[in-house]
Amino acid sequence: MVVDDQAVVRAGFAAILDAEPDLTVVAEAGDGASAVSLAATEAPDLVLMDIRMPGMDGLTATRLITAQERRPRVLVLTTFDLDAYVYEALRAGASGFLLKDTLPEDLLSAIRLVAAGEGILAPTVTRRLIDTFARGAPQPPSVTGALSSLTPREREVLLHIASGLTNAEIGFTLGVTTGTVKTHVNALLSKLGLRDRVQATILAYECGLVRPRGTTETREPRPTLP
Repeated sequence: MVVDDQAVVRAGFAAILDAEPDLTVVAEAGDGASAVSLAATEAPDLVLMDIRMPGMDGLTATRLITAQERRPRVLVLTTFDLDAYVYEALRAGASGFLLKDTLPEDLLSAIRLVAAGEGILAPTVTRRLIDTFARGAPQPPSVTGALSSLTPREREVLLHIASGLTNAEIGFTLGVTTGTVKTHVNALLSKLGLRDRVQATILAYECGLVRPRGTTETREPRPTLP
């Protein structure tokens, strides 16, 4: 489902998506309230969500849509002047975000990744946003008990996730297979009650495991895969 208050923008995104053999636009909405209603009736797998719209904004709509029984994933679209809203969108349940001027091929890749259960955290943009807004973000309820339930390797994987590494890069760094990394990722997400890597990254920042613009417990240069 494509959600944007500008009809031309909606039509443009819909045309790009419908041209793909594995993607179908099942609904379009011009405001948050309509998006929430359509998400319940049309049951999309993924919602491409604008933030600033008349009436109910994208943040509120995201929070309500991700709380629905089917819990479709939400990929937020934003512009640089809306940076302050992105962090709140991620906390509201979005699985990531893209800039509105993203290339069509990057949009399609992001949609497929999010639909498959991954989170989109563009290293060049999202890290800066999280660095900026995690400092002033309200602290979540204590997760000390949940964090203590992680094994040392799961905690290490969590730190690498928060550093923006892919499963392949984490596997290369730790000397294990990508399949093993996926097992650790699934285990830590389950223990922490999180849906995806985006929420894991947010949690790591909020709990102080990762320091904005600083170092993590195990921060290293991004590995170069063979």
